[in-house]
Amino acid sequence: MRGENDLRKLLSGMRPELNEGRYVFCTVPGTTAPAGTTPVATVLEPEGLTLVLRQEEADAAGLAYDGTAGWITLRIHSALDAVGFTAAFATELGAHGLSCNVIAGYHHDHLFVAADRAAEAVAVLEGLAARSAQD
Repeated sequence: MRGENDLRKLLSGMRPELNEGRYVFCTVPGTTAPAGTTPVATVLEPEGLTLVLRQEEADAAGLAYDGTAGWITLRIHSALDAVGFTAAFATELGAHGLSCNVIAGYHHDHLFVAADRAAEAVAVLEGLAARSAQD
């Protein structure tokens, strides 16, 4: 099934959902995640393998990280070629002083925001969705 392309539908139907736990970004040399870790996402870069994983897994594996994040999934099936969706929610979050790191999966967009402001970020996104539904 093809994802949604219409920006208004994407924004009004995004249904942000905060996943449980705290997540961190780590990097390891090579192309394989350490034993005992189950990353929710990986990115292979020339400098190493970036892992996004639960904080407790990183701690148990002795991996270094800079901060903790809350993981928000936008529950609408967005098309990979949709135009303006990321810009719209990132702009709205930025207007509230919230940075986000975005990872696009095949079905959904996943946002990683400061863990201590994750609930606030969900509320901001819900407000954007409500306003978009009225337009």
